[in-house]
Amino acid sequence: MDFYRTVFKIALPIIMQNFLTSFVNMIDTVMVGQLGAVEIAAVGLGNQIFFVMNTVMFGVVSGGSIFMSQFWGKKDISRLRQTMGITVALAFAVSMLFTVLAAFFPEKCLSVYTNDVSVILHGASYLRVVSPCYFFFGISMAFGHALRSTEHINLPMAATGISVLVNAIGNAAFIFGVSIGGTQIIPTMGIQGAAAATVFSRIVETVILTAVPVIKKYEIIGKLRGYLLTDFSFLGKYARICLPVLINESLWGFGISMQNSIFAHAGTDVIAAFNIRGTIDNLVWVFFIGTGNAAAILIGKKIGERNYDGARLLANKMARFMPCCAAVLAPLMIPLSFLLPYFFNVQPHITRMAAQMLYLVIFFYPFCAFNMCMIVGVCRSGGDTVFASFIDAGFMWLIALPLGFIAVLVFHWPYWALFLCVHTEDILKATAGFIRLKSGKWLHDLTE
Repeated sequence: MDFYRTVFKIALPIIMQNFLTSFVNMIDTVMVGQLGAVEIAAVGLGNQIFFVMNTVMFGVVSGGSIFMSQFWGKKDISRLRQTMGITVALAFAVSMLFTVLAAFFPEKCLSVYTNDVSVILHGASYLRVVSPCYFFFGISMAFGHALRSTEHINLPMAATGISVLVNAIGNAAFIFGVSIGGTQIIPTMGIQGAAAATVFSRIVETVILTAVPVIKKYEIIGKLRGYLLTDFSFLGKYARICLPVLINESLWGFGISMQNSIFAHAGTDVIAAFNIRGTIDNLVWVFFIGTGNAAAILIGKKIGERNYDGARLLANKMARFMPCCAAVLAPLMIPLSFLLPYFFNVQPHITRMAAQMLYLVIFFYPFCAFNMCMIVGVCRSGGDTVFASFIDAGFMWLIALPLGFIAVLVFHWPYWALFLCVHTEDILKATAGFIRLKSGKWLHDLTE
């Protein structure tokens, strides 16, 4: 019982935070779905730019979190703050890059995924409005991970909850407009309204995550000079550990984006179904994001405390626990699939395709859960980032994506066969990860 209590004390706020984010994304998709299939496809592909940024950012902040969790276990607050300073600076640079891409080159970005002119035009109008939120998201993500690494897990959850509420209200007001007594108070903005609501919600989240730690004097907050490096040799170690994570997440993010390109080449209806499937899938997957991140925090802390046997024991328990949970939770997507026709204003064959994709997801879920545990929870917390990057991005780019593109461009296989092609990586990752777990070679103390 102590194991489950410890895990869920960390995991539940992270699960709730990610659930709220996924839930509001579902609300976005449902509201935009009332406008039609082209709009769903446009916003879905437009959000691929954000998704790529999100994965690159996750590489930046989770790389820093590896050190911060271990320094937190060692109670070395000075080096923890210096690590946070590097992480925030990198987050600022990445977020500004994607802000510029979305604001000034949206058509070029979207043309990577589709050649449907209508989808590109709608998606570009969405990206131009939503682009400022990328900067605020980058800063809030850096602060959120620093707070989690120091076990202040409730504040990121609360900030996300408030931003979700702001986003939901903004969506309702801006997408469809507001009239009082026959007078239009807020104009109908369509997908641009969804973008505007997202910007407002990210600003609110960033203000909360940066202001509250200062007011409450959390450990991550200190004088400005405390965030500056005093030992520049640390940069070498930081780069050796974090660069593979950044490369891994960047390649993985671009890879997921290429999956969208595969389905987009199969047709607008297929990519709309794929995006609908992802919206529902994410509602369940948040559990594994939370438990995987909790595993990383707890294992990293034990390594920082030099309790290596405890770290190995916890890693093995999590590697059994998460796939078992996946086998239980994945079937929840079956009843959710019956609700698709009521949520999305698209043709019946599109929701039917989305439902069938959800059924295929159920089979792969235990493998995906084990991979989340090994890559994010075990290997990264143990500083084994090169191996984690190899199995996470390698199988995707060398096997799954080539199979998918050959299937759609050469053989013109149906959507369900494309789906199976892109998920071959999950079984291969799980096999390699299991061998690594049993070898024990994943554990490295980075605080020495």
